[in-house]
Amino acid sequence: MRKRTLARELALKVLYQAEITRRDVKTADQIFWTEMEEVDKAVREFARMLTLGVGQHLQDIDDFISKYGTNWQIKRMAVIDRNILRLGVFELMFASDIPPKVTINEAVELAKKYGDVDSSKFVNGILDKIHKVEILKEKKL
Repeated sequence: MRKRTLARELALKVLYQAEITRRDVKTADQIFWTEMEEVDKAVREFARMLTLGVGQHLQDIDDFISKYGTNWQIKRMAVIDRNILRLGVFELMFASDIPPKVTINEAVELAKKYGDVDSSKFVNGILDKIHKVEILKEKKL
């Protein structure tokens, strides 16, 4: 498994744990890495950048998801789908060094692995809309 793919998977686990245990992301991140076995430094750093970035921008990220998740209230989405979307939106909006197609593809793969039958289509649809409307609009300015 590629390092960034593994890092995204670990970041998803932290976000999932934070939500399920009702802890803030920073606390969940600290607990996760304290209990985690040795992981490559680059994997750990990228995973933590994603996790803590999502935590820092959570309200903005959730606003984007709500805006483009037509007919879906964010709290009614499956926990795993919601957190995959959060990772994807963070990368699209705040990690400009990562190509949007890579971000969307990685999120779709996470949804296939951890979500239900329709999760990958759901995640792809929302992230693709955000990419087309927000990111491409920004580049035209």
